[in-house]
Amino acid sequence: MEILSNRILNMAESETLAMTAKARELKAQGKDVISLSIGEPDFNTPDEVKEAAKKAIDDNFTHYPPVPGYQDLREAVSAKFLRDNGLEYKPEQIVVSTGGKQALYQVVQVLVNPGDEVIIPTPYWVSYKEFVRLAGGTPVYVKTTLENDFKVTPAQLEAAITPKTKLIMFSSPSNPTGMLYSREELKGIAEVVAKHENLFVVSDEIYEHINFVGKHQSIAQFPEVKERVVTVNGVAKGFAMTGWRIGFIGAPLVIAKACNKLQGQVTSATCSIAQKATVKAMLMDPANSPDIINMRNIFLQRRDMVYKLLCDIPGLKVRMPQGAFYFFPDCSSYYGKSFNGKKIENSTDMAFYLLNEANVATVMGSAFGDDSCIRLSYATSEDLLREALRRIKEALAQLK
Repeated sequence: MEILSNRILNMAESETLAMTAKARELKAQGKDVISLSIGEPDFNTPDEVKEAAKKAIDDNFTHYPPVPGYQDLREAVSAKFLRDNGLEYKPEQIVVSTGGKQALYQVVQVLVNPGDEVIIPTPYWVSYKEFVRLAGGTPVYVKTTLENDFKVTPAQLEAAITPKTKLIMFSSPSNPTGMLYSREELKGIAEVVAKHENLFVVSDEIYEHINFVGKHQSIAQFPEVKERVVTVNGVAKGFAMTGWRIGFIGAPLVIAKACNKLQGQVTSATCSIAQKATVKAMLMDPANSPDIINMRNIFLQRRDMVYKLLCDIPGLKVRMPQGAFYFFPDCSSYYGKSFNGKKIENSTDMAFYLLNEANVATVMGSAFGDDSCIRLSYATSEDLLREALRRIKEALAQLK
């Protein structure tokens, strides 16, 4: 008899975490591996946030917090949504969870029944499809193209909707592409959603503050769909707080209450100290915060540098990302080529070829639903990025 459940046996491992672990393993063996696989800012948490955490310890916030989060944090998140996004979510519509990943998982769990369809434009963040499958839902993939900046169109969305469709999930700015939706593009999507009264939207906005083209836009700004949108965010990326594990949702009250109910059985609440630190983060106006502005400006400089280096590599198709800290180049022109008897057939072959031959860790595009590409993170120093791209160019030139 099989020991493990079918649920866990059928679930894929996170490919991004697996590649990061493999890179760390090779580094521990003495290999000079440059990791471009991890989605983590290489900056420190702002000092004022760390001071708030220290004060919380001194003030003995060391007991169980309320399941959906401390009241002052939920009020601060509510104020953040209004200040940054023009969205009115009352504190009781906010649920604070252990990272954006738990927040997304819970939303899917409370909305999706077995047999429900969930539209996921590709490329997508690796965990979306597994969240849907764990809920018994059916992922419905809508393929976007590099030529269209990897963004789904209203016509594509309309064509994918069936009587079984319950959700559409997407991120903007996007992991893995770095692209983001303009207000006009989101309005087009909202108009389609508005025509289908049983269709909900999960908008993953975790990279909101790493935006190089202007004000961030949220699909919940459109009144015709506001009551069917769950806005998911957190502090990991924009505030360099990945290890603090704080994510949150703004949602229609019935969905917020359901997530609170589920969370009460699963984790209760998230870390009390991290919550108190996040209050301070939420009070930081991103338009005037030196830490946020500096991080965004450095990412912008790196983006421009990496773009030029990638464009200098023959055979790669590259688009200029508009946010986040990723490139998602199309490397399929190298498929069918070989080096030392090893043929590159797909993005997994390519990622492992670059890891073994160039000592550069990337992530295969198949993890994100697009086997023609690989994902590169530029969340590391300019010197390491230059060296990594030099190695990649050299390794690809060996393929014949």
